[in-house]
Amino acid sequence: MKIAIVGASGAVGQEFLKVLDERNFPIEELVLFGSARSAGNTYEFRGKQYTVKELKHNDDFKGIDIAFTSAGGSTSVEFAETITKHGTIMIDNSSAFRMDKDVPLVVPEVNGEDAKDRPKGIIANPNCSTIQMVVAMNVINKISPIKRAQVATYQAASGAGAAGMEELIKQYQQIAYNSDVTVEKFAYQLAYNLIPQIDVFTDNGYTKEELKMYYETQKIMHSDIQVSATCIRVPVLRSHSEAIWVETERPISAKEAKEAFAKAEGIVLQDNPAEKEYPMPLFVAGQNPVYVGRVREDIANPNGLTFWVVADQIKKGAALNAVQIAEYLIKENAI
Repeated sequence: MKIAIVGASGAVGQEFLKVLDERNFPIEELVLFGSARSAGNTYEFRGKQYTVKELKHNDDFKGIDIAFTSAGGSTSVEFAETITKHGTIMIDNSSAFRMDKDVPLVVPEVNGEDAKDRPKGIIANPNCSTIQMVVAMNVINKISPIKRAQVATYQAASGAGAAGMEELIKQYQQIAYNSDVTVEKFAYQLAYNLIPQIDVFTDNGYTKEELKMYYETQKIMHSDIQVSATCIRVPVLRSHSEAIWVETERPISAKEAKEAFAKAEGIVLQDNPAEKEYPMPLFVAGQNPVYVGRVREDIANPNGLTFWVVADQIKKGAALNAVQIAEYLIKENAI
């Protein structure tokens, strides 16, 4: 395969390199692209040095099979035609095309088949919080259809990219030395704090991040599941956590749910409260699966279940999911 990474110098771009190597992805040729500012940067991959090329409107994508793009929505929109015009499949990590009816929104464990129908040559990678939620909810939905879900997210600084992680580290250092605290990437100081806002607010009081979880879930799961989310930024470096409540058409016992989670693709069930075993972002960082724990019947709803989900936002929430889409296409001879 001839592979391109657009936005190679960013946190997700760097994670693409790690994930492609870890999974022994078949690469005959690799091309890295970036902005004028990052052009010329060099990165090692499988013992060879690669130099980042400036992304331009030319024929650089001719012959490239798959382009993983993670350079922001405006860049994706501007360069989509340039990237796809010679037949390259663009797997896009931005929000630019997620709700486009001609662009499949794919989580391979849930709706891999959708990736085969891509009229524009583009496949969208969902929002990081949506990905880990639907991987877990899909397991329950197969037992009994989910009517509605409530979710509270606890999203790490990594959701704001490398700059977000750097700012959190810097803030803790500044506080330790009684220095003025730098606040640039987030609306407020994140260290020792929680910020109940991710993305901008809309007219109905929900943020765009929260609405993404509503609309994306329905598109991915081909369902009218009603999702109400509250998204919170927490002073964790990496890996998002979610408390999820679902209401199903029929009651599902905790035992039945745990058995299904234990067998599900892409999930690790970590649920042993007696031994204080449950997923935590500190230990999930750098891992591939979606971790599920605290599975229990909802005492406030006879048809309800509640569970706790943790996943690495940069891995499963971004780079890994995109690479898994590409792996699915290869497996299905759909390139």
